[in-house]
Amino acid sequence: MAWSEAEVAHRAASDAERIAYVDEQDRPLGGVLRSELRARHLLGRGTYILLFNSAGELCVHRRTLSKALYPGYWDVAAGGMVLEDETYAESAVRELAEELGIDGVELVEHAHFFYDAPESRLWCKVYSAVSDAPLILQPEEVLEARFIRLEQALAEAQHLPYCPDSLAALQHYLAAVAPGNAGGA
Repeated sequence: MAWSEAEVAHRAASDAERIAYVDEQDRPLGGVLRSELRARHLLGRGTYILLFNSAGELCVHRRTLSKALYPGYWDVAAGGMVLEDETYAESAVRELAEELGIDGVELVEHAHFFYDAPESRLWCKVYSAVSDAPLILQPEEVLEARFIRLEQALAEAQHLPYCPDSLAALQHYLAAVAPGNAGGA
């Protein structure tokens, strides 16, 4: 697989970021390099932002092949690791702007949950936003994006490679906005 110079530079910069790491109760313990967080299987923090358009369609995007986790997979959420000096909300605003070029929109928080997989151990917060602004894709992170019905995304996840962590975030969102629960896009 041949990565562009921009992808190589972006991955090196990403690996050099200081990521927030936390304990089992999501209490901050400091910051570590992204590579150290993964190598030592430390707990980090992550944000997931479900972007909807005014028609209620969900933005799904395909990750670049240079991504360390889930390269080329479809993703139902923008988002990423919370940096050492950020809150969850600040991270969500930054990630949505970086990945999809959406800024200045209201983010609604829906869920806080723990995701535990061999490749990733994170405390996570799920947000949603609504925007009809044109997407501006970050070429080092996103290959393509499209808006589809939520049901279509769930159906595609049965036979296409979708990121398991963002699907978990989507399930927490759906539980939070189910009839009788507070929240909503």
